[in-house]
This record gives sequence, C-alpha cells and structure tokens, in this order.
Amino acid sequence: MGVEDLSSVQLDEDIQMMCKSKAEEFRLIGYEHVTGKDVWNCVSSKYEKEGFPPIYKLVNDILSLKVTGFMNFMTMSAYRGSTFE
Repeated sequence: MGVEDLSSVQLDEDIQMMCKSKAEEFRLIGYEHVTGKDVWNCVSSKYEKEGFPPIYKLVNDILSLKVTGFMNFMTMSAYRGSTFE
C-alpha cells in the first residue's frame, strides 16, 4: 500500500499517532508535560509561510525531531506568546 492509497482520515490518524509517540519519547527522558499537539505545533510551525511539504518530508520531520530543537521552539513560543489554538 502506497501513500497515495491512504485516505486523508487515515493519514491524519497516522500523523497524530507519530506525534503522540514522539511526545512519549520526550516524556521518557524527563519532559513530562509534552503532548502530541506540542510536537505537531513544533513540526508544522516551519511550514506556516511556505505550505505543507510532501507527506514523506512531514513524517521525516516528526521522526527526526530532537529534544533540543523542540525545546528551542517551546521557549520561543512562550517568549512570543502562543500563536496556536
């Protein structure tokens, strides 16, 4: 089954699951209050101006997210004020 065979609902669920999994990874190393939504906001923030990339790039960005990049994003978000609902 290729990516083109996935429905948008299934794709949304898969992306949410990857974000939740990455959040759990961060919680295991001591960042107790990280949620899947936090991970999604971090990854998607860099595409605000240019639009979303192909799905393989989005998946790669979620899977390769490092805690330092995530914490930098969270610090800047707190400093600027949340831009996400």
